[in-house]
Amino acid sequence: MSAASGNGDAPRENGYLKMRELAEASGVSSGTIKHYLREGLLPEPVKTSRNMAYYPPDFVERIKLIKQLQEERFMPLKVIKKMIDRDPERARAMVELEDKVLERALAGEDAARVSRAELERRYEVPREVLTRLAELGILTPTSRGYSPSDVKIVEAIARFRAGGYDETIGFTVYDTLRYKRALEELVKEEVEVLMERLAGQMEIDRALEVIDSGAEPLQDLIGALHSKLLVAELKRQRA
Repeated sequence: MSAASGNGDAPRENGYLKMRELAEASGVSSGTIKHYLREGLLPEPVKTSRNMAYYPPDFVERIKLIKQLQEERFMPLKVIKKMIDRDPERARAMVELEDKVLERALAGEDAARVSRAELERRYEVPREVLTRLAELGILTPTSRGYSPSDVKIVEAIARFRAGGYDETIGFTVYDTLRYKRALEELVKEEVEVLMERLAGQMEIDRALEVIDSGAEPLQDLIGALHSKLLVAELKRQRA
């Protein structure tokens, strides 16, 4: 709606906002809003004169969504534009689902944290090993201790070490980076696929149930595929 209106009061009667009001309602500066307009992320406003324009009230939520995708998901504006142009409600549903999944995951990670002293006592892993794993980003302890995922990782490493996978034959904490790097790409693609197929396609609670129900079989699938690929690689090398 870029054509000038003959009645300057008409936009106000329909709830349209001036730039200053739009910036205040959305929490985004007028300079940023103008940048969004130049980049085509927002439709043209209603212009009642050369220097006066009014903006639809639904711009407020659209601007908030753009800012959220930009700041929280580090999406470039070109990608955001494609998402919003294609289906703004789907983009909003994706953000909501991601937030809910993250909220639940963080709640699980923050529950029942274990102190370093308790972790060392329970699994007999040297302190320098825990320190190095944290430096590598394998473990992410906080002032409240180690998360349940951290504990599972330390338990697995302790079992490796008990079975002979230790420094005497060349195994170190740096070997965990191999799996971290491989899984980072896998998880990135997994999240993209989940959000694409679930967001906006079903209620949030149902989508969360689907994600939860897939956690255990996914672990089994990855373990089974790893075993098959290991055998296949050994056969290939022998051949």
